[in-house]
Amino acid sequence: MDRRAPLLTPVLAIGCIITLVGFAIRASYGVFQIPIADDFGWGRTEFSLAIAIQNLAWGFGQPIFGAIAEKIGDRRAIVIGAVLYSFGLVLSAGSSTPIEHQLYSILVGFGIAGTGFGVILAVVGRASADEHRSMSLAIATAAGSLGQVVGPPVAVFLLERMPWDSVFLVFAGAILSTILLLPFMRAPPSASKDELEESLGGILKLALRDPSFTMIFIGFFSCGYQLAFITAHFPALVTEMSSAESIEASGWCGDFGIETTAALGGFAISVIGFSNIIGTILAGWAGKRFGKKWLLSGIYAGRSIAAVWFIMTPVSANSVLVFSFAMGFLWLATVPLTSGLVAHIYGLKYMGTLYGIVFFSHQLGSFIGVWLGGILYDQYGTYTLVWWVGIAAGVFSAIIHIPIKEEPRVSGSLTSPS
Repeated sequence: MDRRAPLLTPVLAIGCIITLVGFAIRASYGVFQIPIADDFGWGRTEFSLAIAIQNLAWGFGQPIFGAIAEKIGDRRAIVIGAVLYSFGLVLSAGSSTPIEHQLYSILVGFGIAGTGFGVILAVVGRASADEHRSMSLAIATAAGSLGQVVGPPVAVFLLERMPWDSVFLVFAGAILSTILLLPFMRAPPSASKDELEESLGGILKLALRDPSFTMIFIGFFSCGYQLAFITAHFPALVTEMSSAESIEASGWCGDFGIETTAALGGFAISVIGFSNIIGTILAGWAGKRFGKKWLLSGIYAGRSIAAVWFIMTPVSANSVLVFSFAMGFLWLATVPLTSGLVAHIYGLKYMGTLYGIVFFSHQLGSFIGVWLGGILYDQYGTYTLVWWVGIAAGVFSAIIHIPIKEEPRVSGSLTSPS
């Protein structure tokens, strides 16, 4: 590819829009935790399980949609994903029992897989020039972070004006509308001649027998655990553990129109998303210059340190702000580094499928983090225990990334640290 190729391409721009919309909806699910529970008189476990199942379905769907994109085309895979996403939201809007929410969350999870990082990052990676690839992956990931900034406040805004089921219908229309952009998302040929000579079966055998792939797979577990738990439960945790007095004493909440602990919880998720834009783009810049495994190890260690500080500090508006910014800075910074590491070691041709397999570990962690959070809260009335489990998982991930051999394994794989 021409070394003078621009960083911003139509593929990158449209990929950013799709991930922004998809992640805005997904990131807002924690805001619905209390309204839906109050509406039906449920405990936290029921809707938490629905979110957990959504994350697990996302994990199962990711390698499937990666393979679909490689087989029949990226745009067709995205269309299927958007339709499933929208259909799942519409059905969820009409649900009145826990089992219905949990069942339809499978469709939502598969929809996220078809419109999320697995498909989008693979096509963006192929469409990017070598010198821009790391930054392009970071920008596409940061677009998801921007969705996290926008999603929760929009959900809170809409919930103040309409019931939660109507908000779900609005979100269904939003994700379905992204299909209109796909005619402009024309990707270049998917692989070099050398990569085309590598069979999917051969690459899978190589990857699954490679200890480094196993370590990447296992290490991504804690990322999913921490992110999904915080997305689903942190607004409720902040609502219940902070106080109106801490909001009044903060000196800054009034400037943002934050008058209740519920508003502070939604604002916390937005701060995480805003900070993550900075952290993710910085990770893309650093991923081209430093070893990705060392950056990943440092990110997981940093998350654990921030989590220990927060749980050991009295919860206030100020501590919520500091933790949200620190955690956000490290939030999705793992995604361009992990996907870039997979592409660097195993090549671009089957990046979607291989990253999808690795991402399943992420979503398994998401399932456990969300579900366990609901169960332990209902049992003990606190999130403290599940919080400490997440800290331990982060420390483990920081350690297990260190032995990874960060070098190409196949012909035609990336040979530059892009």
